[in-house]
Amino acid sequence: MYEREKIIRLWFAMWLQQRDLGIDDIFTKDVIYIESWSPKYENRATVKHWFKEWNSRGKVLAWDIKQFFHKDNQTIVEWYFKNKMDNGNIEEFDGMSLIEWTPDHKIKFLKEFGCNRNHYNPYQNSDVPQFRTEKANWF
Repeated sequence: MYEREKIIRLWFAMWLQQRDLGIDDIFTKDVIYIESWSPKYENRATVKHWFKEWNSRGKVLAWDIKQFFHKDNQTIVEWYFKNKMDNGNIEEFDGMSLIEWTPDHKIKFLKEFGCNRNHYNPYQNSDVPQFRTEKANWF
């Protein structure tokens, strides 16, 4: 478990530092990586391209790990994420990643799930739900 957590922490650190510190070492060649808002990268070369390209137009400001869950060849990590893009857009949300591992501790599958941080109770003032009219986030 410690080895897996170390690898996940390294992946998050790469984003915070905007540097490839070992993508080849932590992902299988045929990794499948799915972002919470739908993009799917089906091999390590594409993950590397995405990492480099994304970091040319934005910066991860925070990617904080809250907790880990491990079972057999899977890990779930709960986290908080915030970024700022070069155009000024700032995104911030809570999330989880479901990760599947090979026996030699490489990531072969990673799927992210996002959750809006702007929570509210639609029944606070009425038995009839009062939903906000704001646009829901993309995840």
